[in-house]
Amino acid sequence: MNKEEPSMMIEHQSRPRGWFRSPVGLVLLGFLAVAAFFLLTEHTAHVFGALPYLLVLLCPLLHWILHGRHGGGHTGHGGRHGHDPEGRAR
Repeated sequence: MNKEEPSMMIEHQSRPRGWFRSPVGLVLLGFLAVAAFFLLTEHTAHVFGALPYLLVLLCPLLHWILHGRHGGGHTGHGGRHGHDPEGRAR
């Protein structure tokens, strides 16, 4: 009788692959890479012409996303950080 070690008897469950690692995801990523290449090489003037507008549109988006880390509004910061309104530590 062949005795195997307990670690050899455990079946390894395969982890679910991410969507981008599936065949459809890889094909989509390849297609998007080719499309981006041709967009940049054939329409460089159009892409760079839209760049200032994209940067302006990106500012409110980043402001909205990055202010989410604060936990909200700007009022009441003094009381929440362990200081009274006059700036003294409690």
